[in-house]
Amino acid sequence: MFTSLLNDDAGFILSAELVLVATIMVIGLIVGLSEIQHAMVSELNDVADAMGSLNHSYYYTGFSATSSISGALKSFSRGSSFFDPMDDCDMNQASLSCNAPVLESLVF
Repeated sequence: MFTSLLNDDAGFILSAELVLVATIMVIGLIVGLSEIQHAMVSELNDVADAMGSLNHSYYYTGFSATSSISGALKSFSRGSSFFDPMDDCDMNQASLSCNAPVLESLVF
């Protein structure tokens, strides 16, 4: 049985060519996933900028009701307002891109 296994040519043989192809595929996969990561960060940064540019301020007036017979004040409600100033983190650009290459100094 062992000799028939050794003489069988239908099995998978790991060769240098297969290792080379698999290595190139893994390197390409890593580069592709890195580009997907950069695209996702860019799109999520756009969404964060859109949320940061929204104005959340509001204002509403109060009301009051008086009695039609005596003219006395029956009920009232005060108005309210809120002003949303621009925060430090609104429209903040986050970048995870690589920096430009910098020459290394020679240290002896």
